[in-house]
Parts: sequence; C-alpha cells; structure tokens
Amino acid sequence: MSVVITQEQLAKSAAKYRKELLKLPVLALAPILKYMTLRTGIRDSETVGELAGSFEFGPYDRKRRDESDITISPRTLQVFLGNAVKCFDPNDVVSSIYGSSITNGDGLKKVDIVTQVVSFLCGKLGEGLARHIFDAVRDAGKTDTKSLFNGFDTILLKEITDGNVSEDKGNLFKFAEAITADNAVDMITSFCRAAHDELLGVEDGADANNGLYLFVPRQIVYNYRDDYKTTTGHSPIYDEFNQMTVEGFPNIRFVPAAGKAKSKIIQLTSRKNSLVGVNGADEREKIEINKYHNFELDFAATMFFGTQYESIAPERILVGELAAN
Repeated sequence: MSVVITQEQLAKSAAKYRKELLKLPVLALAPILKYMTLRTGIRDSETVGELAGSFEFGPYDRKRRDESDITISPRTLQVFLGNAVKCFDPNDVVSSIYGSSITNGDGLKKVDIVTQVVSFLCGKLGEGLARHIFDAVRDAGKTDTKSLFNGFDTILLKEITDGNVSEDKGNLFKFAEAITADNAVDMITSFCRAAHDELLGVEDGADANNGLYLFVPRQIVYNYRDDYKTTTGHSPIYDEFNQMTVEGFPNIRFVPAAGKAKSKIIQLTSRKNSLVGVNGADEREKIEINKYHNFELDFAATMFFGTQYESIAPERILVGELAAN
C-alpha cells in the first residue's frame, strides 16, 4: 500500500517532540562540538569571563591580610533568535531518507516515518550552523545561516582590529610567510612555542575533552603532513592512521574545521574556552508544520544560537594571523 503523510500528522509529531527536535540542530554540530563547550538555557545573552587576581601563601604572619582586588574580565555570550521556513513535499523527504521504495512497503509504521521526516528537516538546519560556526558574520538584513550570529573567527578578527588581541599582549602570532608543504612543520612549531606557558600546560590532547585544539584550514594539515614526511622520512608517529597531533606537543591536536578554508587566522585554545550558546527551553523556539499550498507544506522553526570565547587572555588562547599566499 502507499504511505501518505498528512499535514496533521506532521504537525502533531512536531508538537509532541518539540524539545527533542530542537536538540537535533545542535546534534548536527557533534563533529566540531566535541572540541567546544555547549552552554544551554541562555536567553538572549550571558556574561562569561574569568576571575583574575592574586591570592597566595607566604611565611606565617598573624597580621597578614591581602586586600588586592579580585576582578573579572567580562565577555558576553550572545545568542540570536533565528528562524527558517522551508516549503517541502513530505514524499520527497521520505525518498531522501529511505529511497523511493519506501512508499510501497506495507510493513512500514507511518508514525515512525512522520517523526523521521520532521527530524530530518531539523537535522538539516544544524548542518548550516556547523558549516559557519567560524566564519558567520551577524547581519540582521540578510536571510542565511552565515548572517545569524558571529562565528569564532569573526569575533577574533574584531578583537585584533580593536587591539585586544595583539603581539604586545601575547595572544597574537603573526606568520612571516604563508604556510606551505615546504615550511609547515617549522611554522606550526614556531607558533606553538610562542604560546603562553599556562596555555601549553593544558594536558592530554589525545582526549577530546581535554588538551589544546589548533583550529586550522584543512590545507594546513595536509601541508604539515607532507612537510613532516619530507623532512623526517619514515617516522612511527605517522604510521598511525589519521595522526592529528603536533610533533613535540602531544597535548595539541589539529582540528581542520568547516568554514576555515579561506580563514585569515588559526587559533590554539581549549575546549573549555570555546563556548557555543543555545537556549532549548524558550517559548519563542518552535517547530511547526503548516499548509499554505495545495500540494506542499511549510516547515517553520525558530531557535537561539551564538558563539563566544570565555577569555582572550594569552593564558587561554593564541591566535595566529596567516600571511597571504
């Protein structure tokens, strides 16, 4: 028999599983999100940052009293409300998920197919977020995902322009020449050695929950591997499939990221410092299915999303400004 999916069935499924469906765009971020920290329940914005100040032991003195200030360097993790409306034919989505033969199997459960259709559309929204998590530039006058929020690269480029990330402050390294297959090892080594001692002290880069992550265009990883093999010849470090650590820095892992192919910067930081903000519980976040056409339905979704660094202090991040090719 033929499976026919109606607007009423889809709308009912969207309402019933709303909270679960709103998580699906975030789940699509999983490949990159394992190197970042997800903050949930953010309504518009949240102040983040790090405490600074000294407090330490000294030789015993009954009159000892430390009155120096404890300060916080505030940064704002702002999430922006975005929406999407997609006109679609449910049968086309079913075919995309299962193949055209799905519409003729009487052993299929219609309720499962209905849920899968809505889930599939929600997952597609997350793919756009993942693709632009670095290069997004907030522009309320546009309609695409890249204009919804400010990505990690965009945030740092503004900090460089404002002078908050600089060589003098110790959180910026300027490459003298472009990174190629002939010099990548020396270039990346010099960059990592320029990092603050406290930043380099973050350990265990083999664990995706710890260590330091070097976010780079994928081509830099290719150049590094090619240069390493040319320079050293056979080496056990590259006998392991998909080796991604930086030689001499076992706690630093390369992360070639979508959206950085044309990036002007690379960044070395920890999972804890890279924040991704969502809400997940706001009444303004919705998943709806409506019918405004004779043969097609409208899938409408709204959700909050944003990124920020908890700190741009040299103890927490080193930014590399790439030289032009």
